Amino acid sequence: MTRRWTDWAIAAGVAASLVVAGVSRSPATGLVPLGHALLAAGGLALAARRKAPIAVLVATGLTALGYQAVGFDVPVIAFLFAVYATMRAGHRVVTVTGSVLMLAALPLAALASPRDLTTYEAFTQTRDVLQIAWLIAAAAAGEALRQAERRADEAERTREEAALRRATEERLHIARELHDSLTHQISVIKLQAEVAVHLAQKRGEEVPDALLAIREAGRDASRELRATLEALRDDSEHHGLGDVPELVRRARTAGLDAQLTVEGHRDDLPSAVERTAYRIVQESLTNIARHAAAETATISIDYRPDALVIRVDDDGRATPAGTPTSGVGLLGMRERVTALGGHLRAAPRDEGGFRVQAELPVAQP
Repeated sequence: MTRRWTDWAIAAGVAASLVVAGVSRSPATGLVPLGHALLAAGGLALAARRKAPIAVLVATGLTALGYQAVGFDVPVIAFLFAVYATMRAGHRVVTVTGSVLMLAALPLAALASPRDLTTYEAFTQTRDVLQIAWLIAAAAAGEALRQAERRADEAERTREEAALRRATEERLHIARELHDSLTHQISVIKLQAEVAVHLAQKRGEEVPDALLAIREAGRDASRELRATLEALRDDSEHHGLGDVPELVRRARTAGLDAQLTVEGHRDDLPSAVERTAYRIVQESLTNIARHAAAETATISIDYRPDALVIRVDDDGRATPAGTPTSGVGLLGMRERVTALGGHLRAAPRDEGGFRVQAELPVAQP
């Protein structure tokens, strides 16, 4: 609702500005009311620029040509707003095409107007240059804001994905801890119940119903614990090096110029090494998107006879003189690499930017 009122306020303001400008530049003809109506209509059409940007571009262009042909020498302000809105909506081709047609049609509308043709040459020498500059500025502003909004949306989505991933990993960790603890205790209870039932049956004694219930409850609890742990397992744990190109593609979609290079080839890597390599690339690209303010990134995967080397470089704002901070992501990567007997180096580069390099032994320790 607030946005709607804002759109109407802007449209009314532009319409009023055009009409006021038209009053001071009204031609000495009987078409003055028509010109005022076209000026007002062009401004008011901007109220619909969010819902129908292309239609508003056409409407403001036609009204501008109309009042120029009637003889009103008024800048095409409403059309500039429409160019901005159309470019912001992502209609680049339509915006450029409409602007070119408008620039070509405005001189013809001026020629058709009843204004003094002796001033037309001076008019074109100054007005055309300004109109081109205004159109370029409006289109550039719309494109810049569109890119900023897209990057903001992508950054928000990346933060949500990272938070969800960490929450899922923590949930799985808790589930494993509970599974290990409870399974041990329940196994002891179940084993004691099994032994008691066996001894009672061996002696020919009647087995108490409570003891049978304890044995069955222990069996059911063990099965439910296993099922619960499987349900809580994160499918992303099965990601490997084959999924790295998808990470690079998503980084490019987010606006980062990411390049992937692969040297060598191995088919017998341990699954733990593949998962860790995937996590290193994923966390590195996430950190670049969130903190580095980088434009390019290079991901290198080197299959060596005795190790797998992962390196991720970016051209962000990190410098050797700065003090690197170890966030949760870097700590998690270091723990994963150390658990496999490997080495991780994460530090600013001498030429600027940041580097994450991990060396994972092929044979697990």
